[in-house]
Amino acid sequence: MTDSGRLDVNTQLQQQNRAAYLTSVASKGVWLLPAFGLLLALSTIRQQPPVQTDFEGYARFVTTGEFLISHLAASIGGAALAILGVCSMFVLLAGGRFRRAALIGTIITVIAQVYLASAFGSAAFVQPGIGRAYLRGETAAAQALNADTAYGPAFMATAGVSVLLWLIGTVFLTVALVRTSPRLRVAGILYAVSAPLFIWSGQVDLIPLQQTLAGLLLTLAAVIIAARLPRDAS
Repeated sequence: MTDSGRLDVNTQLQQQNRAAYLTSVASKGVWLLPAFGLLLALSTIRQQPPVQTDFEGYARFVTTGEFLISHLAASIGGAALAILGVCSMFVLLAGGRFRRAALIGTIITVIAQVYLASAFGSAAFVQPGIGRAYLRGETAAAQALNADTAYGPAFMATAGVSVLLWLIGTVFLTVALVRTSPRLRVAGILYAVSAPLFIWSGQVDLIPLQQTLAGLLLTLAAVIIAARLPRDAS
């Protein structure tokens, strides 16, 4: 075998090893998506009192350690898990015919989760201070500050656009999933439905723990995807 032939073989082996390593890492990393869904579900078991009608209850809630831990671990930490899980999903889908949809969905989802994390960070550190001010008797100042910062136009615009981007990214990822394998269709559709359902259920109160149930539905869909995608994508 000539030197050039040996180089070609070595290059091919290196590429195969690299691809096998990335696939192995991604097959494990995609399990971070169910972890993300589970964190969403757990973080919504206890609902925040409505700030419009129960400001005192809201103030007491946002000054608890539970509120801070929930935002740091479940909301911001969950965003990190979502980013890593979606990137792992893209690695597994990158070898298929629908890699472009997977890439677009991954990019949009990462951007959305970064901005969502910034909104959750604002809530985690700003709202407790507002709550403490209210409980000290500075009610008017606390309510005004809450309306201007915690639920001000900049915050609401950031959160709203981030949620919209998350939904759009989810649609692209779902297209790539359901067209990759028939075994992923039901899970992909459930994943696409559960995200807007989770958001909607946080705004409309119909049944107890409805947002938690939506988070568990997302978790279930993600478990099926994580279990089947590595095998079906290959």
